Amino acid sequence: MNLTDLMILGAATQPGAGGEGQGNPIVAFLPLILMFVIFYFLLIRPQQKRQKEHKLMVSNLKKGDKVVTNGGIIGKVLGVDEKKVVVKVGEDEVKLEFEKSAVSQVVQQD
Repeated sequence: MNLTDLMILGAATQPGAGGEGQGNPIVAFLPLILMFVIFYFLLIRPQQKRQKEHKLMVSNLKKGDKVVTNGGIIGKVLGVDEKKVVVKVGEDEVKLEFEKSAVSQVVQQD
């Protein structure tokens, strides 16, 4: 036996040689599907829930609510428009106009 005969013999005895043992293609994609499911439940779904809650909070803004903006400005709502909100800030009663989406939270009244 020479080297070529040994290589052919070794290739013939390896598992999966000759086209057998292909397996189910769904099993090959199972780790990818599992990763997508994990990402959905850990990242995508909670983010959608937070967006829905924020949209509900912004749509329920009313005059007199104490709010905090994304920039950290705390004030009292003086007026609410379809897209904007007017907020009174500080003791000098400075009026600032923000987009509704800039309101990050409504603070409990003391």
